[in-house]
Amino acid sequence: MPWALALPPVAVLGLFFLYPLGLVVRESLGGDGGTTTAAYGQVFAQDAFRDALGNTVLIAVGATAGALVLGFVLALVIAFVPFPGGRAVGRFVDVFLSFPSFLITLALLFVYGRAGMANGLWTDVTGDASGPFDFLHTRWGVLLAEVTYFTPFVMRPLLAAFSQLETAQLEVAASLGAKAPRIVRRVILPEALPALAAGGSLVLVMCLNEFGIVLFTGAKDVTTLPVLIYSRAILDGDWTAACVVAVVNIALSGGLYALYRTVLTRGGLRRARA
Repeated sequence: MPWALALPPVAVLGLFFLYPLGLVVRESLGGDGGTTTAAYGQVFAQDAFRDALGNTVLIAVGATAGALVLGFVLALVIAFVPFPGGRAVGRFVDVFLSFPSFLITLALLFVYGRAGMANGLWTDVTGDASGPFDFLHTRWGVLLAEVTYFTPFVMRPLLAAFSQLETAQLEVAASLGAKAPRIVRRVILPEALPALAAGGSLVLVMCLNEFGIVLFTGAKDVTTLPVLIYSRAILDGDWTAACVVAVVNIALSGGLYALYRTVLTRGGLRRARA
């Protein structure tokens, strides 16, 4: 019977995902002491929560926008501008996706940290006691690290979409006198929009839940929702508040994913009708 075949994977999903998630929700509602939303009111009233929510949304939106722009430009160059080693660079994008986020942040610290290469070069040339680069411990440093790390997640679907683009369309547009910017705007960009939507939505959700980059930059004044969850649970031992923030974070991620699926479905319907 069909339901019997579906029972094992559903049971595994419920045991290892839905059950722990249910425990988090139950703890946020008072745990075994009864169902109450008092903890939500207390957490929502805290300045720390509002600051963390604002930082999370601003950094996620900014990093997604930066990754979309940078990823689109780099994917264009790799796909349509012949240069030695272009294929190797395209393969490196796949390898880059397997790197942990803290590794990229650590590399940026070696370059732009207070004792990094950029400041060392500055002090060697000018003789100053310290260099001018001290932004990695701020919101801008977190933003740079996230754009650097998540750009390949935008490039991968774009490169796949560009590989299926008919070069004849580009040749016809060029033969009719269209310049490169017009070809990109009128021919390439419309074909790339689904890939941009897929990559951008993935990056946005991942940025909302990013923890390692904020931790490794040492940005003490930048608290995001994942960092606040860690702080409440591990440092303060307030598991109820931590679960409340976790539920908010899950709701944000789930809502964005649902919105992405809705937009993608409507876009597919429009294309099918066309």
